[in-house]
Amino acid sequence: MRIAVNGRAMEAGVAPVVMRTLEQMSAHGLVPLLTASLAQWLAEMGKTLKWPVLEDGPLGEQELELCVSLGGDGTLLDTVALVGRTEIPVLGINLGRLGFLSNVRSDNLDTALLAIKHGHYSLQDRSLLQVIDHEEILGQQNFALNEVSIHKRDSSSMIAVHVHLGTDFLNTYWADGLIIATPTGSTAYSLSCGGPVLDPTSDALVINPICPHNLNVRPFVVPDHYTIRLQLEARADRCLMNLDSRSSSIDGQSLITIQRADFTVKMVQLEGTNFLDTLRAKLSWGLDVRSSMFRP
Repeated sequence: MRIAVNGRAMEAGVAPVVMRTLEQMSAHGLVPLLTASLAQWLAEMGKTLKWPVLEDGPLGEQELELCVSLGGDGTLLDTVALVGRTEIPVLGINLGRLGFLSNVRSDNLDTALLAIKHGHYSLQDRSLLQVIDHEEILGQQNFALNEVSIHKRDSSSMIAVHVHLGTDFLNTYWADGLIIATPTGSTAYSLSCGGPVLDPTSDALVINPICPHNLNVRPFVVPDHYTIRLQLEARADRCLMNLDSRSSSIDGQSLITIQRADFTVKMVQLEGTNFLDTLRAKLSWGLDVRSSMFRP
């Protein structure tokens, strides 16, 4: 089973963990092929590479059955960008901290690899957003798994974002920015801005202002069949448009058109795990802090 393995540059102390992970993959009969960025970082850490590096060219033409992300959720977002429209399944192995998306812990790796080897897993389709204009900036990387967000630059004045759902006017947001989040992204940037948590298989989007000037403005959940149009009105010449972790500078008076993408990301779902378990584990749902308040 040929699998691509992607990773960012990490702390030097993580390199032995990455090497052990790759060796475990080989021991289970998997064939890891490293991305160039991961291979370069391991070489810089003085590690001898025993595994081939992916060829240049489209990932979909390299006979891969799986793409594995080694790191945290940021690395998994990079991996989704790498996989793109190929529909190669993605598995996240968490070497970071919180790990909502990369939810396979390194101490549970052997069990996960056995499940992969024997096909004891399912694939869960996760919806994405795509920006259908600004092709000159975005090219083929016009999609996002978590969110598309607009943000003022540096310490400039707040921006106004006039939002339409289809042809209907929704609201003008005076704020530091605006987030359009997918169900997957509801536990990311949007959550930190007070947004709701959505089940990742929901057919919905979250529209969430960042530090709004009007305190009666709240996050809004809408069906994902809408085309969302954002007309920017900024005092500064430029604003930032972010697709997950990829950021571009755009004109402060731009029109941005967002739709649900016409393809999905296939996330590997191991048997015995689900989103509710992740919520309880990562957000400490059900933990009563009062039980430990008065302990010495």
